[in-house]
Parts: sequence; structure tokens; C-alpha cells
Amino acid sequence: MTDILDPTSGTPTAGGDAATDQGASPPATDAPGAEPDTAPGVLLYPRLRKSPYFWASREHGVKLYSVYNHSYHPRLYTDPLEEYWALRNDVTLWDVGGAERQIEISGPQAFDFTNLVIPRDLSKCKVGQCKYVFITAPDGGIVNDPVLLRVEENRFWFSLADSDVLLYLLGLNYALGMDVEIKEVDVSPVQVQGPKSKQVLVDLFGDSILDLPYYYLRRYQLDDMTVEISRTGYSGEIGYEIYLYDASQHGVKLWSRIWEAGQPHGMRPIGPCHMRRIEGGMLAYGCDITLDTNPLEVGYDYKWMVDLEQEADFIGKDALIAARERGVSRLIAGLEISGPSLGGYIDGSMIEPFPVYRAGESVGRVTSACRSPELDKNIGLALLAVEFTAIGTELTVETPEGARHATVVPKPFVDPTKETPKQ
Repeated sequence: MTDILDPTSGTPTAGGDAATDQGASPPATDAPGAEPDTAPGVLLYPRLRKSPYFWASREHGVKLYSVYNHSYHPRLYTDPLEEYWALRNDVTLWDVGGAERQIEISGPQAFDFTNLVIPRDLSKCKVGQCKYVFITAPDGGIVNDPVLLRVEENRFWFSLADSDVLLYLLGLNYALGMDVEIKEVDVSPVQVQGPKSKQVLVDLFGDSILDLPYYYLRRYQLDDMTVEISRTGYSGEIGYEIYLYDASQHGVKLWSRIWEAGQPHGMRPIGPCHMRRIEGGMLAYGCDITLDTNPLEVGYDYKWMVDLEQEADFIGKDALIAARERGVSRLIAGLEISGPSLGGYIDGSMIEPFPVYRAGESVGRVTSACRSPELDKNIGLALLAVEFTAIGTELTVETPEGARHATVVPKPFVDPTKETPKQ
């Protein structure tokens, strides 16, 4: 009998092929014309990967999983709004150990190879520094948007978004024949995010953690565990990512140690908070950006992600120079959208992108949208024809509940200079 997660109760229910095993007929709901289940479960079985923290995080009562990088990824424990305010006011613990796979590039030509696959100038990244980067394809399309960590002079990690970068990089190097080793390593992060995260990290690692600058990393020991800690995160809040070596061996132990240290500070487990990341204008690979999107289209607030003037070559450079010369035809813009709440994004309120129109003509699509708790407004990121991205442009968004008025506004919607996570 296979367990299927009930996304409403968070408990496994009997299902899968049990009825077939007993010779019974399939449930009547599978019959043609039957009403579909509006909240189907996620099958738990051996084929999909599990984070080193899977069993520890599951003990807290995961209510909803998604599949990310071929791994089960906890998305919700209680309620999206409760988790949002826990992140904003206190401290939260995230199991991202399966989702953020670590691809390591090492060896004599590690710098040259890594510099070849990103459009940022790697010579500006020191040992012990992190950079948010795009990995680009020959046509300039975005293969992935990981955080790059320069762990040593010739050792780099890509902390991945959701795509098969390992296969892409292995294929590239098969053709290039450079002197590098490319592999997935047994290193898995957890995220500790929220205004009280500094206090939790001090209790675990001492006051020296307070000297760690934004987007830098440092190695620490915790009991018999070795970790790299970075001042990074997918929250727009003060936060850290703790990358555990030999994670398959020590994952449950590390989770327990962090959880114990977090209790005096009100720590609670949550999934990545998409309402907060949309407020912060943070991109989600697979919806806001894909292989079909190039870095020049993500908006002017990300122009620092591409250095077309650097001396070094990179994959997609010629295509992006040509795109710059002819001018992009679309950009990601911010929208305020009228009407009742559009929900929390991970609550089933946005199954598909929302079409966007101007005077009845299709001009793009909303790729991520929610009701902002901070602003008490519906907001969204939209990929629009460039002529409709000027601030104040009025548009129509087609939602499942009907057409709504929308206005182009600046993004990020909240904390536009990202002062909060730099504190």
C-alpha cells in the first residue's frame, strides 16, 4: 500500500495501487465525467529523492509537498499567512536540502570553466564570497539562476534552482575537454530566515557569525559536523543558509541542533514564503524565468547580472550582445492588480499564468501573483511586451475569477533597495 499525502490534513492516507492489489475496481472518481479532486495529494514513494532533512522536517507535520529538482520539497506546514508573519517577525527553519542541490566545479581550470557558463564577471568574486548568477545557454536563454559560492580558489558550488544543470555542465565539458571535475556533492543546506535568525546563529556558532557580511560564507564546526554558512536566503529578510558536509550522514542531527537552539526565539518550520519573495521581486525559475527567457528580459533592476563588456567570453555572450543591439521585445514588470485576494501563490490559487491584455490584445502574462500582506494589495510579476512596461500603464489581467484592472508599478514592491537582509 502506498502513502498519499492529504494536503488538507497533512497525514498520509491509504491509496496508490492498493485497490488494484486486492482485485477491487478503481474508485468511482476516476470514471469519465466525474468531478475532479481540486486538491490531489502528492505520492510518497522511493523513486523521488528525499532531502537529508526529510524525516526530521516531516516530524513537524508537513501539510504540502511539491517536487523540486527531482526531490520532495516541503512547501507548507500550517497556513501561508501564518508562515509569512513568522518569517517577518521571528525566525523560521526551511528544509531546502533536496531542492538546492550543490554542483561542485573543481580542478586546475575550475575558474575558467565557471566563468564560461555565467554572464557575471567571476574575477569580481573573492574566495569566501557568494554571487547570485544566471547560467546561460548558447542562445542566451537562462538555464538556471543559482547562488554561486566560491568555497576555495579553485572550488565553486552552484546552489541550484530547479533544472538539470549537472547534465548541462557535464555535456559542455565533454565537448570542451577542460581540466575540471564536475559532480554533485554530499552537501545540503537548510535556511534559517527572519529577524531573529542572528540570535539563533550566535547561540550555535558564537559571536563571530555577526561579522559575516551579506553574500559571504565562512566555515564552522558544530559538534562533529562541518558546515559552510552564508549570509544568503530566498526570503528578503535577514537570514542564513547552513550548508552541511556529509549531509546524508548528519542531516537529522543538524536539523535537531538548529531546532533546539531556535526554540527560545520562537522558531517554527515553514516552506519558502512566496508571498514575501514576490513582494521582494525575487524570481522563481520555471515560472518567472525559463530557458525561453534571456537575462536582458528580467528587468532593469537585474542589469548587474550581465556584464557584456568584460574581456572574458561566456556561453551566450554573442547572442546577448545581438539582443542588446536590436533591443528586447519584452520585460518582467511589477503589477498591482485590483479585486479580492489572489491568495498566497502556493495555496492552489495560481495553477497557470494569468493572461494580460491591453485593449483586447494579448501583451503578456502574469507569472507570479499573490495578495501582499504588507501592502494589502494584489501584486504580481508579469512578462510583458516592452512597450507596456512603463510605470503607470493600465492593463487587464484575466484571472480564474474574471478580468481585473492592473497597473504597472515599480518592483521590488517592498524594500526596493534590499536593506532588510543586509542588516
